[in-house]
Amino acid sequence: MNLVELNKVAMSMVAPGRGILAADESTGTIKKRFDAIGVECTADSRRDYREMLFRSTEAMSKYISGVILYDETIRQSAKDGTPLVTVLERAGSLPGIKVDKGTKALPFCPGEVVTEGLDGLRERLVEYRGLGAKFAKWRAVIDIGPGIPTETCIRANAQALTRYAALCQEEGLVPIVEPEVLMDGNHDIERCYQVTEWTLRELFRELYFGRVMLEGMILKPNMVVSGLKAPKQATISEVAERTIKCLKVCVPAAVPGITFLSGGQPGADASERLNAIAKGSTLPWPVTFSFSRALQSEPMQVWRGDPKNVARAQAAFLHRAKMNSLAAQGKWNERLEKVKLSTD
Repeated sequence: MNLVELNKVAMSMVAPGRGILAADESTGTIKKRFDAIGVECTADSRRDYREMLFRSTEAMSKYISGVILYDETIRQSAKDGTPLVTVLERAGSLPGIKVDKGTKALPFCPGEVVTEGLDGLRERLVEYRGLGAKFAKWRAVIDIGPGIPTETCIRANAQALTRYAALCQEEGLVPIVEPEVLMDGNHDIERCYQVTEWTLRELFRELYFGRVMLEGMILKPNMVVSGLKAPKQATISEVAERTIKCLKVCVPAAVPGITFLSGGQPGADASERLNAIAKGSTLPWPVTFSFSRALQSEPMQVWRGDPKNVARAQAAFLHRAKMNSLAAQGKWNERLEKVKLSTD
C-alpha cells in the first residue's frame, strides 16, 4: 500500500467542482429503469446508454472526477472497439468499480440486511486493478423502522465495510465507504440524525481497529433528511444544519473528502440540499456528489433508447452535472437550475 498514491487519487476524486457518477447499477436495477422508458435491457443497450454518458465530453471533463462501474461495464468496449475504461480516461475521469455482491437478510434480525461479497474479494480486486480501476465502492444499507436498526446490524455492516476498505488499500485502490441510512419510512429528521450518527461513530471505530488509513479513503454518506413518508418534511436549511452537525461530530478531518449519495432524491432537490450543505459552514473536508439517479434520471428520460436523442440526452446530463458542480461549491441557485439547456 502506497498511502501517498492513495491520497493523491482520493483528492482528485473530490477536486473542486467535480464529483462522481455512480453508473454501477446491477443488471436487475437498470432493467427496471429501462422498463420504465420502454427500452429492452440487453448488454448492448446497457453499453450504448453508458457510452452515451461517458462520451458527453464537456460534462465528463469539467464536472465528473470519476465513474463507479459495474462488473459488466468495466469489461465492455464502445461501439468503435475502445474499452470503456479508456473512454473514461481520455475524458479525464477515473474508473472505479462496485465490488459488493448486494444485501442478504441478517440472521435473527427481521427487516435488516448485511452486504455480502468479502469471499474472494482480494483476488477480484487484483483483477479489477488490472482492468484499470483506481477506486472501488461498497454499499451498506441501514433501514429505519419499528425496533430497527439494531446494534447487530450496524456493527455487522461496519465490520464488513472495514474489511472491504482494508483489502482495497492493500491492493492500492481507494475505497469509497458507503454506509447508507435509507430515506424510506415515516421517521422525522431527528430520528435520521440519531441513526446516522450511531452508524458513523460505529463505522469509524471499526475503521480504526481495522487499520484502515483514513487519508486513503472517501466517505459516501446519506444526507440527514426526513423519511419520504414523514408527514412533515424538513426544510433545506434544517437538512444542511443537521447533516453538517452530524458529520462534524463523527468524521475525522483526515478523511480527504465526502461524496454524498442522492438516495433517490430528485435531481434538483439533491442539488439544492448539497448547495446548502456546501455553503452552510466551514468544513474540514471538501464535500461533493456521488449521484446515480439524481444525475441520470433526466438524460435517461430524454434518451429512451433512440440514437436520435443522444445529443439532447447528453445536454441534459451536462446540465445536471453542472448544477451539481455548482452545488458542491455552494454556488447553485434556482435561477441557474431553470436556465434552458441550450444556453449551457
